Amino acid sequence: MAAYQYVYHMSGVSKTYPGGKKCFDNINLNFLPGVKIGVVGVNGAGKSTLMKIMAGKDKDFSGEAWVAEGAKVGYLEQEPYLDPALTVRENVMLGVKAKKDILDRYNELAMNYSDETADEMAALQDQIDAE
Repeated sequence: MAAYQYVYHMSGVSKTYPGGKKCFDNINLNFLPGVKIGVVGVNGAGKSTLMKIMAGKDKDFSGEAWVAEGAKVGYLEQEPYLDPALTVRENVMLGVKAKKDILDRYNELAMNYSDETADEMAALQDQIDAE
């Protein structure tokens, strides 16, 4: 039998709202690296709640859920906060600001390349390649 290293594990997870209303009960999931999943259900079935638990946004549940060491979980809110004073593009750019700053610095160094900036440029290139 093969030994699998799961990147995500969920065992016996249940979610109950105040007043005793169960959202879901005894969910068990395990994901291998590189798999693609889909969660399908009718409105109100708990799909978003399940995703919030998996992303670590909702910690009020019973059972066990964990992400493997070194793995990352991304989560895109259904209803994200958007700054009403900004345009759609400006709001989007806020979400990618850190990566854009790296690219901007790399391009700045590339335009004025010198031996003094070569190490920084190489480090930025490594970071860009990794992401």
